[in-house]
Amino acid sequence: MKLCSYLAALMAGRILGSLLVLVGILQILDLLEVTTDILDRELGGGGIAYYALLRMPRLVEQAAPLAVLTGSLFAFAKLAQESAVTAMRSTGVSAYQITLMALPAAVVMAVVQLTISGAVAPRTDQTLSDWWRATEPAAEAKADAEKPDILTFRVGDEVMVGEASADGRTLSKLTIYRRDAAGRLTQRTHADSAVYDTGRWRLIAPRFETIQRDAIQTGSADEMDWRVKLTPEDLQMLRAGQPTVTPAEARRAVQGGVSVRPRTFYDTQLQRAWAAPAACLVMLLLAAPAALTNIRGGAPVLVLCLTGGLLFLVFDGAFTALGENGAAPAILAAWAAPAMFAALGVTALLYMEG
Repeated sequence: MKLCSYLAALMAGRILGSLLVLVGILQILDLLEVTTDILDRELGGGGIAYYALLRMPRLVEQAAPLAVLTGSLFAFAKLAQESAVTAMRSTGVSAYQITLMALPAAVVMAVVQLTISGAVAPRTDQTLSDWWRATEPAAEAKADAEKPDILTFRVGDEVMVGEASADGRTLSKLTIYRRDAAGRLTQRTHADSAVYDTGRWRLIAPRFETIQRDAIQTGSADEMDWRVKLTPEDLQMLRAGQPTVTPAEARRAVQGGVSVRPRTFYDTQLQRAWAAPAACLVMLLLAAPAALTNIRGGAPVLVLCLTGGLLFLVFDGAFTALGENGAAPAILAAWAAPAMFAALGVTALLYMEG
């Protein structure tokens, strides 16, 4: 029990230290891009600290897998330097048991990453976006509000093109394209505007063109209800151009909500919501052979473990891109790299232990 506690504490301390260093580096690089803008808005040091605080969850999420890799390597290198692995193996403790005793720290990091990506980061991203708009200089805010923001997006089988207002409650010069299951255009609707009021959308002066095999039927109305899974918050998000998609947003897009990218992109994001935290466990497996560096390999083994972790990140990103573009099934794109490199880590550990 004391050995398990010692290894768990050693691993947790090294991973936490690596995480702090990596997040610090990412935070500095991020602040280098925005500090001038924050100071131009006369927000001072408090504004810089507030921005850094709101960006922290996303940076922790990004750095977590690499922190597990480097922290594990540091921990195993310390054990090797102190000949602790030799002492443990002389009492019958195998490398597999050492890896299992180090596993809780990686599991905790995976849970933290999953919690941040699903619950914490979406809220801080929205708070940061609202704060950034609220602190925009008056002249720029007025110019942005007056400047038309033409959006193109999809809701279910309908594609919309229109100019969205800053509060997301009005769509001007709206065109709605409705398609059938095969993707063929069946109806085109033009409206002077669409207004969100009392929880529902209304089309102002809509004009319809229904496309049939041998004819086009037209119609119009002064005003009509428009039933669509679209909220002002969706339009504000589209105007802000947020680069990240939360699992909840991806699930809503798959179920017929607002989307601006192909269905394959959101399917892949849903799979990635669970596959991304698994990277922490994969990194531990890739670092596990370093536990035997005092027996075979030495420093080259540490380099190979680090290289394997970096290659995992590259392959994981490449497979994800293939899935988002529809070149590979979503489940394969999200899980192929974790499965491959986990098998690689286990194979290397088996070889060195055997």
